[in-house]
This record gives sequence, structure tokens and C-alpha cells, in this order.
Amino acid sequence: MWHGTRCVQIDFDFLDHLLLVETGEGGRRTIPLTAMSVAEFYQQVMDALKSLDVTVPIWPMPVEVAEPIRFDQDQTHKSYDPEFAQRFWRVLLQATRVITVFRARFTGKVSPVHLFWGALDLACTRFSGRTAPEHPSMPGLADRVTRDAYSHEVSSCGFWPGAPGIEPFFYSYAYPEPAGYAEFHLEPGCGSYNSAFGEFVLPYEEMRQSADPDKTLLGFLQSTYDAAAECGKWDRAALEVSSQPSNVRTE
Repeated sequence: MWHGTRCVQIDFDFLDHLLLVETGEGGRRTIPLTAMSVAEFYQQVMDALKSLDVTVPIWPMPVEVAEPIRFDQDQTHKSYDPEFAQRFWRVLLQATRVITVFRARFTGKVSPVHLFWGALDLACTRFSGRTAPEHPSMPGLADRVTRDAYSHEVSSCGFWPGAPGIEPFFYSYAYPEPAGYAEFHLEPGCGSYNSAFGEFVLPYEEMRQSADPDKTLLGFLQSTYDAAAECGKWDRAALEVSSQPSNVRTE
């Protein structure tokens, strides 16, 4: 990240369980990832930035969560489980590897495979090139954020870590959702449309326990994109790689 003419980088290290704050001039601060309140962690991060002469305003409110508490006032959430933090990180690494293979099949505008800062889901978005209608308001998000993110027609996929009572799953949705999208026939074993979420989902465990997890996930990503492209009448000849290898597994 740029701070004027200076470069700043912040990394989570889930092997040694540290937060690393570094500058292009060689400045470095480390914060151990241990059980502490959100308020304490937030203060340590701000102190580290200040000590490196990186004074930046950070909006202290979490988004896309029920009953948000300001970071500097949150004494409620204070747990940290190193084992599960590392497990989640490894799931993200492997999901990124496979989604990157899928991403490479598209020659049109496509986002990086990135961790979305709101719901903490891994995401990758393909764009048809056509503008989209104004996106409706979403709870906990500023309209300017969603309306900029969805200014153009998309087919978006990724991985969501779940919530209490909801298992983790891979997802795929289209905005705006074209007619016939929800009824589109996916390839066998490639998930199904979930009307509650308004998107196609593939449970993580179903993928993990399949005979070929890479092939199962790639099949879900491709089949659900087919739904968006076919129902939305995308110019597929102009947007897609013309030939794909028959062996999709990467070692």
C-alpha cells in the first residue's frame, strides 16, 4: 500500500502466528497473534503504524456482521485459535490455487483471486463488459461500495467460511441474475441453486470428500459460469480462452 511516496505492507503469518508491518525503507514491527480483545489488537496495530510514521485514518467499524462493535471498543471478542486460523489459511491457499486455474480460462476483464474484506470470503469475478442496473442497498455496506462493485454485469465465484449453523461452501452468483439462471442444469455433482442465498453453492465437505476435489471444484466453477454466460447471453467467443487442456489437475 502507498502512503504518499512510501510503501507499506501488512502480512498475516499463520505459520509463526504474527502480524508483520513493514515499510519500503526497512522499518518492521511484529505483533504476536494470541488471544486478546479486538480493542487491544486494534490499538497495537495503530501503535505499530504510528511508530513507523504511517499515520492513516481507518474507519473503526466492522461491516457485514450483525450488531457491529467499534474496533477500539470491542472487549467482547477476544479468542484466537492458532490451529483453526492456520487451517482456514490453508483452505484459502488451496482454493486460490484451483480458482486461479479457472480464472486463466477467461480473456475478458477478471478480478484477481482475492479475500474480500467484508464477509471474509475468497472471491474471483468475471465481467461481461456490459453495464448493470444500480445495485440495491445491502445491510451494513455503504451504497457507494456496492454500486461501484456491481456497476457492470458479473459472474462471481469463491469460497465462504460459513457462519454459526451454516457450513462452509463454494458459491457462484450472477448480477444481475438473468432469466432461467436458477433453473440452469448443472453438471452432476456440481452443486445446486440455493434460493435463500440467491446463488449456486457447493458444500466444502462435498468437494473435499469427492474422488477428485480439484475436478469437482473446477466443474462447479465452470458449470455455474456457463449458467451466467448462457442465460445472460455473454459474448463467449470474445471472452473465453478458445481451448482448454483436458487434464485440469495441477500438481
